[in-house]
Amino acid sequence: MIFNIEAFDLNKAADSVLFNIKSDCIVVGILHEKTLSGVAQMLNVATKGLISRLVKSGDLNAKAGSTLMLHEVAGVNAPRVLLVSLGKHNVLSPKTFIDASSAAWRAVSATRATSATWMLAQVAVNNRDISWNVRISVLTLRELNYQYTQTKTKAAADADNDNAIKKVLIAVDHEYNQACNTALGEGVAIANGIDLTRELGNLPSNICTPTYLASIAKQLENDWQLKVEVLDQKQIETLKMGSFLSVAKGSAQAPKFIVLEYQGTSSNQAPVVLVGKGITFDSGGISIKLSEHMDEMKYDMCGASAVLGTFRAIVEMHLKLNVVGLIPTCENMPSGNANKPGDVVTSLSGQTIEVLNTDAEGRLVLCDALTYAERFKPAAVIDIASLTGACVIALGHHNSGLFSRNDALANMLLTAGLYASDPVWRLPLDEEYQDQLKSNFADISNTGGRSAGSITAACFLSRFAQAYPWAHLDIAGTAWKGGREKGATGRPVPLLTQFLIDRAK
Repeated sequence: MIFNIEAFDLNKAADSVLFNIKSDCIVVGILHEKTLSGVAQMLNVATKGLISRLVKSGDLNAKAGSTLMLHEVAGVNAPRVLLVSLGKHNVLSPKTFIDASSAAWRAVSATRATSATWMLAQVAVNNRDISWNVRISVLTLRELNYQYTQTKTKAAADADNDNAIKKVLIAVDHEYNQACNTALGEGVAIANGIDLTRELGNLPSNICTPTYLASIAKQLENDWQLKVEVLDQKQIETLKMGSFLSVAKGSAQAPKFIVLEYQGTSSNQAPVVLVGKGITFDSGGISIKLSEHMDEMKYDMCGASAVLGTFRAIVEMHLKLNVVGLIPTCENMPSGNANKPGDVVTSLSGQTIEVLNTDAEGRLVLCDALTYAERFKPAAVIDIASLTGACVIALGHHNSGLFSRNDALANMLLTAGLYASDPVWRLPLDEEYQDQLKSNFADISNTGGRSAGSITAACFLSRFAQAYPWAHLDIAGTAWKGGREKGATGRPVPLLTQFLIDRAK
């Protein structure tokens, strides 16, 4: 799908150029005020009062997201005009704008239109500017346009991917042309990163192995200005990442430790390090999971795919920032060689860990990566992991869990999440929770029991992240959806990219 910005003088009472655009469908937002305004008023003038009559008659429901498709409208060149209700408030909430945009896109996609003109970008959204409107429009339309087809037959793929829309023109006021073109570029780059993250998450684990993830990283290196190093098992053993390797040893798939380096500014600037959990399938190991929904454990590498997707976005944006990505990736499988409850392993940091539950494996691979991150002398480190079911119980599927002892870093992530419509909620890391991780046989146990499970998991990781500002994102409830809508979401790529954009500024 190709997006373009087209600037018009939207201050005119009517603009014949605007409604003479060659397009299969024009999408116009309608605020149910006493008087129409903006593009809606211009369309009303061009159609000799048709829009105001439709609103007055109730043919267009006042509920935000309601749509009405008009055909062969006099005064408009396009064969279709889609009216989408934006509700009764003069200023929309970000959520209302996204929901209305989604409803409008579904209505356009249900037609055989191959091109569309999007006139929602100039609508006033609370605490947002037109640049946000443009970027979130691109992200919303690309999200709805995504179809997974890689492991389907061509016939099935063609049946699923029947959206014919190839071109979208976003109409904006000429005053904001430059800013909107920048926002368009950001939106497309982020959408490309999200698509990569979703695609990797949705692939079955017999295809998306640790070796496959490493090949994707190498592909990014070939396509973009990146440095990528893939460490194999012998190199990981030489580093003495005993905790990471203890998880990998139960699988026939060889582990990989992927290091990505993007230099967007002077090498003197300390990098931000992103650490992604890359468990390409999590059976639970000896502490095996219940069979119900175990297929979804292919998504346990969504932290890793989010790091790859974020890199895909920032290299396309040529972000002026140095970023390092660390991905410890392996499978967690039961076998005669697998970790056993009660085993004690030694991490890269030298701390010993009692493995009470082999299904608490994510923290075992992440802790060694967090220690490895010290060599980059980072400005900040963020790890991203589908770490605990407890976070899903606590926060559901709307907010990712955020843990950090650094208020400045936490506040930047909270702000970035709100702007990106990819929110996080900060949870505590009080010292009292560390007591649950005490072990009689090692320096620390890998689980603190059922109570406060997401917090004690973060407390575990915090012991390996003392040398730098650090934050942990638990994405177990947000990285994918189950049920009929099963599939990876691409989160938290929007949050991470916005955080990095803000850091670069």
